[in-house]
Amino acid sequence: MKSFAIVAVLMCGAAFCFSTPGALAQPGAPAYANVPLAQKIGHYDPAQTKRIKAVHDGAGSMNFGPIMGADTLSTNLLFLHRGVIHPHSGIGEHFHNHCEEMFIIFDDTAQFTINGRTSQLTGTWGAPDRMGSAHGVYNPTDHDIQWMNINVGMSKVYDAFNLGDDRADAPLDKVPQFVTMHLDKSLLKPMEGEPGVSRRRALGPSVFFTPWSFVDHMLIQPGAATPASTWRDMSAAYYVISGDGTATVNGETVAIKKGDAIPVDLGQTKSFKAGTSPLEMMIIGVARDMKAKEVFMADAKNAQ
Repeated sequence: MKSFAIVAVLMCGAAFCFSTPGALAQPGAPAYANVPLAQKIGHYDPAQTKRIKAVHDGAGSMNFGPIMGADTLSTNLLFLHRGVIHPHSGIGEHFHNHCEEMFIIFDDTAQFTINGRTSQLTGTWGAPDRMGSAHGVYNPTDHDIQWMNINVGMSKVYDAFNLGDDRADAPLDKVPQFVTMHLDKSLLKPMEGEPGVSRRRALGPSVFFTPWSFVDHMLIQPGAATPASTWRDMSAAYYVISGDGTATVNGETVAIKKGDAIPVDLGQTKSFKAGTSPLEMMIIGVARDMKAKEVFMADAKNAQ
């Protein structure tokens, strides 16, 4: 059965209804504004995830839970979810008309669907589902695959419309007929003036229709650090893909490790330092609003 939902940051599928923290948070007043940094950081703990079947009418089951909610940042980052998709299971194809999502798999194989077209990808990949499009994902393997979901809206509102299509045994296109993101360390480039830091813009602002502005991939070598910097009109979620180190935000320094998600809100100063192993991070940038995103796009174009 097809289903339609528009709810305040409420993740609803055919067989589950799973709310993320901070459903009533309003832009400009995040619930975490005066909370110590150590308490703001989200942590992926597989033991804290829930097993849910038929996600958006998908095949089989998966385990997942939130590591960031709508109250984490003052911008319209709705949530970061993290978990595993079980063998021969997936998320059924569904539309988003008021927000944008991206499913990511880490160093494995999955079948991504956007608007009814499906391709199988191996490695660390994501496929953005832009506002007004439909998407799904399926695990064709005999083992669990590591999965993440990022959602950004035009407001703090989540919506979904299920198609009743589990995408199991979907025909595959050899070449994806949709936008993809490949996080491959061999594609990273050294940052000028930042010894030991490499970075790449995996997705730019033109990909997204919401204030979602970019996804960057960054690697910091052991002992190296990024310089302190501040974005007045851009917030960011930093997700640790691998390694360990420290994060400093507005003068607070905390230890971080694989599976952590560090929020940096508008106007906050941040820097990151790797520990004894390389610190690999994915950075999700969300602008204050569409006007701020347009300025960001213009600045990026002028810098080329």
